Amino acid sequence: MNRPTEDLLRTLAPQVLGVVVRRHGDFAAAEDAVQEALIAAAAQWDTPPDNPRAWLIQVASRRYVDAWRSDEARRLREDRVSREPPPGDAVDQDDTLALLFLCCHPSLTPASAIALTLRAVGGLTTAEIAAAFLVPEATMAQRISRAKQKIKGVPFAPSADLAPVLHVLYLMFNEGYATSSGATLVRTDLSSEAIRLTRAARAARPDHPELAGLLALMLLTDARRPARTAPDGTLIPLAEQDRSTWDEALIAEGSALITDVIARGSVGPYQLQAAIAALHDEAADTDTTDWPQILALYGLLERMTPNPMITLNRAIAASMVHGPLTGLSILESLDDQLKDHHRLHAVRAHLHERAGNLAEAAELYRTAARRTTSVQEQRYLTAKAAELGV
Repeated sequence: MNRPTEDLLRTLAPQVLGVVVRRHGDFAAAEDAVQEALIAAAAQWDTPPDNPRAWLIQVASRRYVDAWRSDEARRLREDRVSREPPPGDAVDQDDTLALLFLCCHPSLTPASAIALTLRAVGGLTTAEIAAAFLVPEATMAQRISRAKQKIKGVPFAPSADLAPVLHVLYLMFNEGYATSSGATLVRTDLSSEAIRLTRAARAARPDHPELAGLLALMLLTDARRPARTAPDGTLIPLAEQDRSTWDEALIAEGSALITDVIARGSVGPYQLQAAIAALHDEAADTDTTDWPQILALYGLLERMTPNPMITLNRAIAASMVHGPLTGLSILESLDDQLKDHHRLHAVRAHLHERAGNLAEAAELYRTAARRTTSVQEQRYLTAKAAELGV
């Protein structure tokens, strides 16, 4: 199968799955039927038919019905279907967003929602998802199967509230951009898929300001990815990155997007984070970054959605405006909430280093290294402690 056909099938898969789920209601059975249709397409298409989406829907529906007829609970299902209105013609309706809502249902844990989204909407195989999360394929298969069972019977329809979808996409991107564990710092497959799915969601809801804000945040953040690691995978902090390697096209797209959406009013948390990312991306270096504006935006973000990580970032911005002692003072409020989190110790170490407290900084770097589960972060923090020579 050639690459254009492969890309076409990947794009159509969630749309076809959405139609079959909406028609028949059984997520797991619908996904099996769609997978069989995709396999049939890969085997039979020399070139795609005139209407490949309709072809896939027809084949998947036939496979679903064939499996349904052979099920021992056929009579119960027939009774249920007989009481439902006919599904109507769904060929021209794109159910990708509804499918996203189903995969991001609040009853699922974030880890399960991300896995199910990658499987059903992203088109990744169970093996690919397991590799991304560093777990055995059997474990991931069980996680996805449990997720499908949990949402069985949930109404299949998009909601006016996009918050669950935005949250899952945000977590997916963050796990790809800065992995929480393992030997590599980034998992490009996850972050790229999060961006692709967010673009798809925005295509369905182009008027949603926070969806636009989230996409802008992803683009502006992902633009720095080429400079985040050395050839050997070593972490390079923002202040030391070669900004000439940042992706200017992504920065331009993200900046234009956030500028446009903020001008419309009704600013939300994702838009504020995107505005902060834009200020970082547009600066020539750390010294010329507009830290006072970043500090103000973090203050607004913290009032809008109180969160210890936002406070942590506000402390960094405050230290750049008012000095490291101010940042250290703000960090004291996080001792209970983040006492075991490596980032609190790492930021505190950095601020002590800037304040000239090298012995305390070295010990805090070592503490942070012990508490992170990322191998590259461990190496970086251990090296920082060694550089101080105490």
